[in-house]
This record gives sequence, structure tokens and C-alpha cells, in this order.
Amino acid sequence: MNANTSRQHPAAWDQDAQLLSQTARDLPTGRHQFHKERLMAQIHEQVQREEHTATATAPQKARRFRLPRPAITLPAMAAALSAVVIAGVVTVGGDGSGVRDSGVATGPALTTDVGTASAKGVPQLIDQISLAAAEGDHPTVKPGQYIYIESVLADTFVKTVDDKSSLASHELHRRQMWESPDGVKGWLIDPAVNDSPEGETLSLPDEQGNTPKAHLGGPSYDYLTKLTTDPDKLLAKIYKETKGQGNTPDQQAFATIGDLLAESYPPAELYPALFEAAAKIPGVVVVDDAVDAAGRHGVAVARLDETSGQREEWIFDKKTHVYLGARNVQVKQLTEEGVLIKAGTVNFTMAIKNRAVVDGMKQTPSQAG
Repeated sequence: MNANTSRQHPAAWDQDAQLLSQTARDLPTGRHQFHKERLMAQIHEQVQREEHTATATAPQKARRFRLPRPAITLPAMAAALSAVVIAGVVTVGGDGSGVRDSGVATGPALTTDVGTASAKGVPQLIDQISLAAAEGDHPTVKPGQYIYIESVLADTFVKTVDDKSSLASHELHRRQMWESPDGVKGWLIDPAVNDSPEGETLSLPDEQGNTPKAHLGGPSYDYLTKLTTDPDKLLAKIYKETKGQGNTPDQQAFATIGDLLAESYPPAELYPALFEAAAKIPGVVVVDDAVDAAGRHGVAVARLDETSGQREEWIFDKKTHVYLGARNVQVKQLTEEGVLIKAGTVNFTMAIKNRAVVDGMKQTPSQAG
């Protein structure tokens, strides 16, 4: 979701701010996060093009509804984004106008014990996780099949009503996603994003006729099969292709791998290589006890973003070392838009409930028998 913004001109920022302002006024339920992510994707793809050509072209749209991540405000983006979204901000006017809340119920801010983090034992834990990943059942996806990922998630956000802001949360809800191996066909059911309970298509091309090319920030299964499985080369590629994104290169590399673990289907050969690459990122620690969105306790591989004060945690079963989910915990107290975000606030939490290969769009593993 984070994007390199250093190369854009002031005029481009004005256009971005206007887009966000228009989004804040006109979006239906739950779409503010999607349009923010689409803007980020536009910036990412524009930067990628500028690195290969001196001729500017119109940015393409985002290729999918990516799994929501808490916003980490970049200095150049702060002015444009702060009025619209901060870790999932919802702004509501007193007359009911403006960005409406998503299609899931809200409650108080999510909190947890921060837990103990230590650099000791990281290599051993990564080795155990990599071994479990290599030995796990991981069928190859064939043409005509779909990757099915079912998760539950929730987030804490700054909610503003009549110019008064406070912390709130979207309650835990179910998310289902289907995607073809080439990334061209897909479907999403997520009440925090969809206008309809039936969900909506992710199939390409989009309404403008664009079929965006898969990349690290929006990969398809076929794209992942072409990535190197050498951990050193893989990490070098991640650093190169995410240069300028995020708050620091190391944190962005860690976040990029985390996204691939959460809502994609890395091929069997790539899966352990991702963990081995993560172990080489400076600042990676082990959190002795972390809880996923489904309430399952596990051990976490984590890294603290010193800029935002958030610790991103990948949670694994303590015995089997199978990936359970992820969460972002505020470790250092932070004030955003005048609202105090205390240590222990859970900015985002997610648990993978099912990840499988099915034969049809909107088919679940139970239906496949």
C-alpha cells in the first residue's frame, strides 16, 4: 500500500489531493479504503514507468482489492491523506454526508498486551518455519482452477464525527477471495469493501480496459512461480523493486514479504525462501506470545517500524509452525489527528481460516468435496 512518492511534481500532488477529496465526498459504504489503495497503486506504477522511460503516461488502476493494511503515513503523503484516512480513518459529516462507515459493525479500539520481543532465537525459529513450509501440503495451481483464501479480520481506526475524532474499530468479519493463477479472474466477498453481500468481481481488464501487470505489490500465482527461490537474490529483488516505498527500506521489505504470506499463494519452492529472506532483514525479532484474529495464540516473527511505532507480527503455531495470521500492534505511543494511540492498540489483525485450490469461481473447499 505504501508507495514511492519522491518523484512526483507538486501539480501531481494537487491532483492526488483532489482525488482523495472527491473520494471523501462521494464514496458509497466501505469504498474509501479501496480508492486509497488504488491511488497508492497508481503512484507505484507511475514510479515504475518513470524508472524505465522519460515519457510520462497515464497511471493504471489497481489490479485488485488488496488485503487492508494500516496506513503508515509517509512525510510527502501526510497532507493529502490525513484528512481522509489514517489506519482506516472514517470521516462522517454531521448531516450524514461524506465517507460513510464500512458495512461492518464498529466498537471500541482493539487492544492487547504488547508482549516481549527479542532478537534471540530468530534464526532457529525461521529454520523451523521454513522446514514446516517445505514439508506442508502445497498443490500446484492448474489453469482453470482458482486460489481460495478465507480469512477473518478487524482493524482500529480514527473515526471523526462532527469534527470530533476518537479511536474505534471495525468488528471481526469474514473475507473470501478467489483468484485465477494468472490473476486475470477473481471475486471478493468482504463487507468492509463490497457494496453488495454477494461481493464483486476482481476480473480484469478494468472498466478502462486496462490489465495491469502483476508485480510484488500485486502478484499473481503465475508471477510468483517465476520469482527466484534463492533467499539472497529474492531479498535483493524485493529491496530493488520497493526502493523508496515505506518508511525505511528494511521495513518495506519485511512488509512486502508479509503481504505475500497473508493473501497470496506462494508456490511450494518459494514459500520457505520467503522466510529465509526475511531472516536476513535487520531488526527482525521473535515475540513470545501473539494472538491472531481468530484468538489463536502463537509465536511471532516481527519487526518494529520506528517511524510509526507499529510492530508488524507474523503469527505461527508454536508446535507445527504453520502460518496463522498477522497483526500490527502499536508499541510506541503516537498521536494522529489529535487522537492518542496508546501502546497495545491493535491497528490491524487477521487470521487465515482456509487457503486452498478449487475448481470454480466462488466454490469453497467444502463444496468441492
